[in-house]
Amino acid sequence: MNLQQLKYIVAISRFRNFVKAADSCNISQPTLSAMLQKLEDELDVRIFDRTNKQVTPTSVGEKIILQAKKTLVEFEKIAELVAEEKNQITKSLSLSVGPSIAPYILPDFIKHYRKDYPEVSLSIQEMKSEEMFNLLQNGDIDVGIAVSDQLRKGILEIPLYTERFYVYLSEACWRKLPVFKPENLEHENMWIMKEAQCLRDSAFSFCKARSKGQHIYEAGSIDTLVRIVDNNGGFTIIPELHLAFLSEAQRKNVRKIEGDYLSQRRISIYIREDCIKERMLNTIVDCMKEFMPSHMMNEGIRKYGIRL
Repeated sequence: MNLQQLKYIVAISRFRNFVKAADSCNISQPTLSAMLQKLEDELDVRIFDRTNKQVTPTSVGEKIILQAKKTLVEFEKIAELVAEEKNQITKSLSLSVGPSIAPYILPDFIKHYRKDYPEVSLSIQEMKSEEMFNLLQNGDIDVGIAVSDQLRKGILEIPLYTERFYVYLSEACWRKLPVFKPENLEHENMWIMKEAQCLRDSAFSFCKARSKGQHIYEAGSIDTLVRIVDNNGGFTIIPELHLAFLSEAQRKNVRKIEGDYLSQRRISIYIREDCIKERMLNTIVDCMKEFMPSHMMNEGIRKYGIRL
């Protein structure tokens, strides 16, 4: 048994397909199959059940794959320790970003990161929190960026930035209400984003009497919500970073949220508790500082960076 074989079975488990797993490992499919067979013969167990249609781990195979992932994570820490000791950046960074955050930070982040750290192989996936945490716990990605206060066993949360919510009103609404007070809009249509729970919670907190004829519609993106309001009336909420996406005319329809309401969201970096890539984490922070408004950045991170 060797580390390469462990990488192969982890890849097979991930893709559930020999061709895709072999491609990810930069070997041929026959070689991958032969190496798996050799490992199964050595252990005298069947790690995967394979048919023409699917590849699935056996019950003992699932335990072996889990241990293989742990072993590979621990092995990779040796190179990480050496890199940290030499004040070097690791050669790769795999990052996950939530879908309600990605449009606002990824374009500038990728631009600055590729310019500042061209030697790093950067891999970014946009995914929902649950999938992100599963990959983090398994060691499949290095870092996640998502809405704060999502506690998970073995995961460390580092506050990154905070942004306010604003209300985007239809023209008819804002002409009637120069100051936004949620209680005055019970008769209006409120449009909310379907997938982002932080946006849903904020939107619902505005309305204390939804049963009084309030109609709530769900859309898949904030851009869509803004266009719906423009064409159909009513109102929605948008995060602070979305203001830059609005036209000059649309910005006239934006109002601050008055009163004691949930009107901001906090965004955090998530890593495994045993992560030692301090220098790598600070490359993320340093790039964020280049384009993120300073008042939004967490004060501790802005001044001192991340210290593990």
